[in-house]
Amino acid sequence: MATYDEKQLCEKITELYPEIGSCGIDVAVNFNTTEKTWTVDLKKDSHNLRHFLDTLDAERCMDGKQCVALGLEIAQLQKNIEGEQF
Repeated sequence: MATYDEKQLCEKITELYPEIGSCGIDVAVNFNTTEKTWTVDLKKDSHNLRHFLDTLDAERCMDGKQCVALGLEIAQLQKNIEGEQF
């Protein structure tokens, strides 16, 4: 079992990726006990992204390391948002 909760993981993700927003508004993190994975929901304007973060990646995030797969999805979300702003 993880030594951190949803709020702590959300705070760590927003610390690593401050451009994505704030917990509870733009970012929601939940643990799926059936799948044993974390669900990270990102929302910005009309854009939504759901990322599944396995426990190993979540541990790396909590250790202060970049969540590589999540970071790539965040970058793609930002490109999609910026593309609409023209």
